[in-house]
Amino acid sequence: MTQQGVRWTADQVLALAPDAASRKAGSKLGAAGPWSEAGSTDEGTVWGLCKGSGSKPYQTVIDIADAAGPAYKCSCPSRKFPCKHALGLLLLWAGGDGAVPPAQPPDWAEQWARGRRQRSEEKRAAGASASSTASGDPEAARRRAERRAVRVTAGATELEQRLTDLLRGGLAGAEQAGYGMWEETAARMVDAQAPGLAARVRELGAIPASGPGWPVRLLEECALLHLLDQGWLRRERLPGALSDTVRSRVGLPVSADGPPVRDRWLVLAQYDTADVKLTTRRIWLYGADSGRTALLLSYGAAGRAPELALPVGLALEAEVAAYPGTGQLRAALGEQFAPPAPAAIQPPGVTTAEATARYGEALRDDPWLDSVPVTLDRVLPTPDGDSWQLADADSDTALPLTPAARARPGLWRLVALSGGRPVKVFGECGHRGFTPLTAWPEGEGEAVRLC
Repeated sequence: MTQQGVRWTADQVLALAPDAASRKAGSKLGAAGPWSEAGSTDEGTVWGLCKGSGSKPYQTVIDIADAAGPAYKCSCPSRKFPCKHALGLLLLWAGGDGAVPPAQPPDWAEQWARGRRQRSEEKRAAGASASSTASGDPEAARRRAERRAVRVTAGATELEQRLTDLLRGGLAGAEQAGYGMWEETAARMVDAQAPGLAARVRELGAIPASGPGWPVRLLEECALLHLLDQGWLRRERLPGALSDTVRSRVGLPVSADGPPVRDRWLVLAQYDTADVKLTTRRIWLYGADSGRTALLLSYGAAGRAPELALPVGLALEAEVAAYPGTGQLRAALGEQFAPPAPAAIQPPGVTTAEATARYGEALRDDPWLDSVPVTLDRVLPTPDGDSWQLADADSDTALPLTPAARARPGLWRLVALSGGRPVKVFGECGHRGFTPLTAWPEGEGEAVRLC
């Protein structure tokens, strides 16, 4: 693998920043001034010494060729990953002006890189061994699954009764009861080992405080939760793929058992969502040869970024295996054959009318689906009263942006990129509208991250 000819853009590097403060601080360290003894290897190791406030410089080393995205180590006390020094070193390396020349790594960088790759090999071997061991006693696995199914069934039955009581007493009672009622119900679903049901119950608790029209939204979500409960309680009558979808939505663990698909996977988007316990990272991929779209999910404990990180606009040759379920796009990243590298790949686009039709078709397979990934071709960001929409340049149709999209700085990046001209936009299309995540100017321009 040759890294010296592969250079990322500054935007791709800064997309790895855990927050805005790190992005700003890392940008200041992207010049040669504070750095010394920087270098890189063909295997993807980049290192350097960064002058800090103390007498001893910080030792920073990065493994760019890691299959899960760049890996970092820095002697600074920061708990952020990557820290500002790692971001600055990556920016310096991405500049390609000779500030990070090919060289033999110093002992401290070589030992870390060698140790990390050795641990990765051991982890893969241990994972294969654990998988073999688990599959070696199918009877024990079957008994564990049966015991959990009994708990989930008890939880779903209890939840059905609570929904019945709510509707019998009237939705106004939900506003008077407050969030505590829902939190207690969610806790019961956790005890029943049904985390998917627990998460949906917590979402119900926030609806009465969501503004005008909340009773309609609460009724809609209660109906979907009732449908999921009934799907679980009658799962034996469902087609196999739909049954897998119900199991996944309830929160039962599933494995990626689809056949591996080897392709050049373009990283379309990456963004995080967080709560008090967990940070979830979503990475959308597009297969240049297969035309498939896949979703990678990774998780980090509260306050820590997930390990998997793939800069938007890069492509990697790798295998991806799908998870079971009707209409499911989630996949697992398998063997990687080359490190992520810039690529002039763009997914094909559709009109706004075709995008809404695609979401409607997906709901037939998965009624609990919030949105589908869609690339819109030749659209214009246009004001619509107090809101914004993406209007087709060649027709009179448009998609409204979601409230979350209107509140993000990425909206103004999109408007600036367009400048009144049509653009191609990748994002998520659902019942709340369209959330733009990445955009390309007309022609062969580089991807611009919007989230």
